[in-house]
Parts: sequence; structure tokens; C-alpha cells
Amino acid sequence: MTSQPADGPHYSPFTIGGGLIFVSGQLPLRPGRDTSLADAPFTAQVEQALQNLKSVLQEAGADLSQVIKTTVYLSDISDWDELDAAYGRFFGTTRPSRSVVPTGPLHFGFRVEIEAIALASRDMA
Repeated sequence: MTSQPADGPHYSPFTIGGGLIFVSGQLPLRPGRDTSLADAPFTAQVEQALQNLKSVLQEAGADLSQVIKTTVYLSDISDWDELDAAYGRFFGTTRPSRSVVPTGPLHFGFRVEIEAIALASRDMA
């Protein structure tokens, strides 16, 4: 199962297979407004990317408690502490495994991108 808006990019925000939901990398964009947060403070970028992740999970019929793995791409590893604080507030007691990858420049000048793998509901698998 995939989800792809008719006028969207050449990939799906998520796919479901093998009992898992694979969420494409989420950037700090405000949905519906097509507003880039590339110039926003780092924490605001992280919080928006995480909210976008949550929205895609909801569209896929899942919630944060089903996330089992995230990968976070950072343009600058010195943002680690701010990332960790915002991430911890967002996920709370849910503690998916996580990789943080320093990448150098990200697309559109963003400082963070976050992708995830979550468990699908049995009726979705």
C-alpha cells in the first residue's frame, strides 16, 4: 500500500509492506502552506519535521507508539543536543531505535530530515 498525492513528488510519503510502514524523509515544511522553515531556528525545524512524521503516520493508520526506528539526517552534527532535546519531548516514553547521520548540506538549505519505520496495524499489513 502506498500513499501519493496526485500532484505530489515522484515518491510516496509512506509505503506499507511486510507488516511495516516506511515513512519517507520528512523535512521542515508546513503542509498545505508550502512554507519552508529553512531559515527558522533549528529546534523549530526539528519540531516541524517531527509533526510531519506524525501526520504521515496518522495517514498510514499508525501512531507514535508504533515507531520502531528513526533515522535523522543533520547538516551539522553540532545540532545534536538540540535535536536530542526536541526528539525526547516529542517521543516521550516511546523510545524507538535511532540513527543520527551527519550529512553536510541538505536539500533546500534545511538542517534536518527525519525518516521512520513503524509497525503497521495487522489489518494494514
